Formats: sequence, structure tokens, C-alpha cells
Amino acid sequence: MGKKEEKGCLECGIKITGRSDKKFCSDHCRVAYNNKLNRDETTYMNNVTNILRKNRRILLELNTGGKTKVNRDKLNEKGFDFGYFTSQYKTKEGAVYNFCFEQGYLPLENNWYLLVVKGESAKAQPQ
Repeated sequence: MGKKEEKGCLECGIKITGRSDKKFCSDHCRVAYNNKLNRDETTYMNNVTNILRKNRRILLELNTGGKTKVNRDKLNEKGFDFGYFTSQYKTKEGAVYNFCFEQGYLPLENNWYLLVVKGESAKAQPQ
């Protein structure tokens, strides 16, 4: 039998005992290693999620009745980011609603937007 190769923990470097395919000395080191490995991706995803949640809160705050019109200036004033939405719905007439989860908006003329809630407007209800 050959000599067993000693391996160190990928996170802290201490000698690993146990299974031959083991890479970490503890769950703590495994989690810390993977958190470091995925930090950039996780940060990006958290930032996008925070923007989407903020957009949803703004739409929810401005659309208390389930369907309302609002000017783009009002959305901008509250910090709405038009570059982020979770889905789109295109009507038979070609109108495109953008949604932040269940809260949606449709660009109208002269910087006005129709705010809707998915399921509360026949036009804005995906099928």
C-alpha cells in the first residue's frame, strides 16, 4: 500500500482527516470558502433584487386602487429604475406592459404611465 497523501483544508489550510475526497475541515470553512468564491455574483444578484424590490414598492405606493395613471416625473422622483423589471406582457394590440413582480406599468403618451396589478386588469393579465 502506498503512503496516504495529506491534504489541507481549502479555506484555512489545516490538515484534513476523514474521507479521502474531503476538501474542508469543517462546515464553517466550507461555507466561508464558497461565500468568498461566489461573492461577486452574490453581490450583483443582491443589487438587482434590491432595485426590483424598490421598483415594486414604488409602484405599490403609487397604485393604491389597482389601476391608475402617473407621470414619469413622479416615478423618477421616487427613484424608480426603468431598466429593471421581472417580466413583460404584450397585448394583442401590441402594448407592452413591464412588471416588477405583480406590479406593472404601461408607457402612454407624453410621459404618462398606466399602473396596473397583474390579475386586476384584463389587458395586463398574462395567459
